[in-house]
Amino acid sequence: MPKVTPFKSVRPAPALVSRIAALPYDVYNRKEALEIVKKEPLSFLAIDRAETQFPDDVSTYDDRVYAKAKEMLDAGIAQGNYVIEETECYYIYELIMDGRSQTGIVACSDIDDYQNQIIKKHENTREEKEIDRIRHVDTTEAHTGPIFLAYRSVSAINEIVEAEKTKAPLYDFVADDGIAHRAWCISDEETIKQLKALFEEVPCTYIADGHHRCASAVKVGLKRREANPAYTGDEEFNRFLSVLFPDDQLAILPYNRVVKDLKGLSKEDFLATVEKAGFTVTLEKAPVSPKEKGTFGMYLDGNWYLLTADKSLMSDDPVEGLDVSVLQNALLRPILGIEDPRTDNRIDFVGGIRGLAELEKRVREDMTVAFSMYPTSITELLSVADAGLLMPPKSTWFEPKLRSGLFIHSLK
Repeated sequence: MPKVTPFKSVRPAPALVSRIAALPYDVYNRKEALEIVKKEPLSFLAIDRAETQFPDDVSTYDDRVYAKAKEMLDAGIAQGNYVIEETECYYIYELIMDGRSQTGIVACSDIDDYQNQIIKKHENTREEKEIDRIRHVDTTEAHTGPIFLAYRSVSAINEIVEAEKTKAPLYDFVADDGIAHRAWCISDEETIKQLKALFEEVPCTYIADGHHRCASAVKVGLKRREANPAYTGDEEFNRFLSVLFPDDQLAILPYNRVVKDLKGLSKEDFLATVEKAGFTVTLEKAPVSPKEKGTFGMYLDGNWYLLTADKSLMSDDPVEGLDVSVLQNALLRPILGIEDPRTDNRIDFVGGIRGLAELEKRVREDMTVAFSMYPTSITELLSVADAGLLMPPKSTWFEPKLRSGLFIHSLK
């Protein structure tokens, strides 16, 4: 059963929270990050992406960058920009986007639970992407971006959360992107005891978003265990920062696809080949946002089409039955020659938050065809993870994004 524990958070001073809390480090490229930090020097992005403090000729992965991140975090604490909780607490974290609310519990999760697959994943990680965050965590001695975890909803946990939300919030602000953030601190010993016991009855938790950050945090913990063979398991490096959400509050946006060319086919031949592959192709007058499984929007040569997959293309298998798998196996691979979407530079992925206009823009600028997807459901995600299987790359896009710097778990 998962070990979900309270912790002594390092967190922004309430008067500065809206200035400090930042979107995750990997949402931005270097140029975009620099613009954000110039506009708001207190943004936690300056610590998460400390290359913004150096000229462009200094690599993002230079040793000086990680040292600077630690220097800035330590300075912010010393200057009173951050406060350190005196006791171990849980926190409640609510995000409201477009009128939809989701509320999670901020806590620490255990690296052994990850190792023992009590914390389940649904996608592979790449070592080269982990290295940067391993170095960041190890140097700053802090987990600064929480891992987004899900669990199957438990009514007793929900009741505690709703009761705590009737109290005065610790934080309450609306970010520049219009997303509202509210947080409450749970310091009452009896409530902490109840929550800890309730989570011990949850069979497992699931990584919804943050696979690379999670793997990195675990590897830092394992590294420190090796350096401290007499470790007891109570050291802070044995756990990592997470926010745990009940599955019935989560929504997944589609992760759309754009492809560079038609692999030498004319438009007419391509459309005919798609139909032969088992898709009904219907010309539409408006942009297509698929309304059900097995349907896809396609934007080509200034026109939108609705693609409807024949039942023969669908599957009951947890992975093969995903719409992203159907498109890959029946169209992208056999017709457009996209063998491995992880490595093929002819395909790119566009988060659903950017809308269908972004697909049209990409086709006008640098691509030939775009596909809008019906979103993977949270039920499908849990089913894949329960089966010990992995989703294809770029299967899910979660919104809203958890803010970094809002809660920090120190390894010291």
